Amino acid sequence: MALVCALAGLAASGAAAYVHYHLLRDPSYVSFCDVSATLSCSQVYSSRYGMMWGVPVAIFGAIWFALASLLSVAGLTARPAVQESVPGYLFAGSTLALSMILYLGYASFVLLELVCVLCVITYAAVIGLFLVSGAAGSVPMMSLPRRALHDMKVLASSPLAIVLAMLFLCGAATTLAFFPREAAVAPAAVTADPANPAVAATQDQRSEFERWYTSQPRLTLVVPDEGAKVLVIKFNDYQCPPCRQSFMDYKSVWSKWESSNPGAVKLLLRDFPLDSECNSNVATSLHPSACEAAVGARLAREKSRIAPFEDWVFANQPTLTPDAVKRAAREVADVQDFDQRYQAVLAQVKADIAYGRTLGVRSTPTFFINGVKLEGALPAAYFDQAIAYELARAK
Repeated sequence: MALVCALAGLAASGAAAYVHYHLLRDPSYVSFCDVSATLSCSQVYSSRYGMMWGVPVAIFGAIWFALASLLSVAGLTARPAVQESVPGYLFAGSTLALSMILYLGYASFVLLELVCVLCVITYAAVIGLFLVSGAAGSVPMMSLPRRALHDMKVLASSPLAIVLAMLFLCGAATTLAFFPREAAVAPAAVTADPANPAVAATQDQRSEFERWYTSQPRLTLVVPDEGAKVLVIKFNDYQCPPCRQSFMDYKSVWSKWESSNPGAVKLLLRDFPLDSECNSNVATSLHPSACEAAVGARLAREKSRIAPFEDWVFANQPTLTPDAVKRAAREVADVQDFDQRYQAVLAQVKADIAYGRTLGVRSTPTFFINGVKLEGALPAAYFDQAIAYELARAK
């Protein structure tokens, strides 16, 4: 039974790593487990809880389940003395894994209000291993360190065990070393202080970022800047978690530059909802309320109610539905003719999408800072530094 749980967890973790790999290579990728806005693996993996030290959590899960599978096989085929110790090893490992899945489950179900089917399978596999190994254990847990030393000597005397151990270690090390990382898109992340974005990065980190930033290609965008020295264009999806995070994190950045350099930095919002209703480049409706939210924002802007409407949409992002967006447009932004104007305004949203495609936009958020394309949300400290660099360059 332990082997069944371990193999089920390994299969689910492997599938999760496969999905995360495609998301890192192509953020517009839609996985087989993206059923709705709430039941979505991709949104969980794209959140801040989907990575650990720049490596997808699914990779660590796959490595752990692979080790559990090898131990389970040893519990069936090894010498009797080793078989006796295996339940104890599995129980100790599954106890640690249980603490991790409790944290990840809380983050997914409570904080993100999302359900990832593959994650749920791994949670069930860990719980199964915990219960099975706990019931099968017959040796005192305090004796495990001593038994482990003895079992290592037994392993060293078996050529097959040595080969399996080497394959496992090489496979784990290779996967951790070469699996794509989020940090490959931009320099290593820093812990930004949203209240003071310029403080978070060290001088070395800032120099590293500037070297990376200046190496990026710069496009010529025919967009009126209205006298601003720094023009920032954001291609946005109101149902995209990273768009929400950048919206929140960059508020202090916009306030800082508006206070110190009034009119020098201008933000233009462009719509790029990942919803097949209005975006023909998306195969399925990953964000099925994004088109309505984009239209609602445009109508709210006409009423000079864009700020409260955006705050409401991003605050309620995990539970958005088209009807909820329409209700918010009416109650928060005083838009009384949403349905009557929907198709006409949706045409404007589609024009933004078409423009984004000419610029190579594939995912959200995508920023252009004076023509420099940045895919994804940078830490606030780096985003602030990019604006500072452009202001200095303009002088």
